[in-house]
Amino acid sequence: MIDEPLAGSAPATDWKLEVGEGTLAPRSALDVLTNLNERVASGRVDEFMPIATGFVPLDKTIGGGLRPGELMLIGGAQGAGKTTMALQMARNMSASGQATVLYVCFEHEEEYLIQRMIAMESALANLPKKSGAVKIQDVKKEVLGSYTAAAETGTQAKLGTNPRLRPSLERIARYGSNLYLMRGTATGSTIDNLRALVDEHRREEERRLVLFVDYLQKVPVIPEPADEAEKVTRIVSGLKDIALALEVPVVAIVAADREGLKAKRLRNHHLRGSSAINYESDIILILNDKYHIVAKVNIEFNPYQAQRYRDWVVLTVEKNRGGQDNIDLEYEKLFEYSCFDPTGRQTAEKLIEERLYNE
Repeated sequence: MIDEPLAGSAPATDWKLEVGEGTLAPRSALDVLTNLNERVASGRVDEFMPIATGFVPLDKTIGGGLRPGELMLIGGAQGAGKTTMALQMARNMSASGQATVLYVCFEHEEEYLIQRMIAMESALANLPKKSGAVKIQDVKKEVLGSYTAAAETGTQAKLGTNPRLRPSLERIARYGSNLYLMRGTATGSTIDNLRALVDEHRREEERRLVLFVDYLQKVPVIPEPADEAEKVTRIVSGLKDIALALEVPVVAIVAADREGLKAKRLRNHHLRGSSAINYESDIILILNDKYHIVAKVNIEFNPYQAQRYRDWVVLTVEKNRGGQDNIDLEYEKLFEYSCFDPTGRQTAEKLIEERLYNE
């Protein structure tokens, strides 16, 4: 027990140094241990409980989910489903009541993300059959149709009266107050401002927060650094500092570089920017279309099998600071509904290894 100072231990000294950016204050291991004991004794253990992403078996691979202070990166080529997966994770976390989520998107308006979520909700509620699900292009038609119908009758348009959209809207309403969407801008959404925004929530709300950034290379750095490597280093270091200093998990989408876009299989070293991406992150997930990376031996005697692979994405846990890495999982793509089937499974087929692969 450490309820009282250890016998024979010297009293801690008040060791501080005031600097321009704040105070440097080393803490003895005994102080840290005592503080930890006090937190456990008072029941303040929420931060030790992982926040599940809702993707099985990914959560099992990374120890149940994300923890405060962790930075998770999601990489992949264009069209691999990075935004789809990140937005679905954000939805899962807020819908489960585990945390409040702030999703900052530099590529889409909030209304567009909501339309994707409506389609997503309609599919997730009806898996595995998807009966009654509404495709994303149909969501747009229904939104417009609701306005047109109201205009013809001289009434006020209300999405809730649309029978195809109502079930999804009702489900979003149950957790919508826990999910915040924000359009990132080229001048205002800097690391410092994101940090201040997260810090304000931490001061006002007791509920845990998860920050999503879509995507990392779009975060502005002012003034603009001389090259992209320096810019990405400052951004990824800043996001990691937000995670550690404010005790929040951070999830960021990362774009691939030119070599990665040409590679047969995208790996973590293909992420665009600098080596800081690999050093600062705690978890790196890479998405590849299964059709493009499955070894030829799996299809040479059954070419029809190849078509089935087009419906799946392979999610590789390239880095996992808290457990196993180099794990290949796969999820069925339901992109017409802006989501994945979250059940997933471990990939059974042999995949190509880019560093060893020859035509």
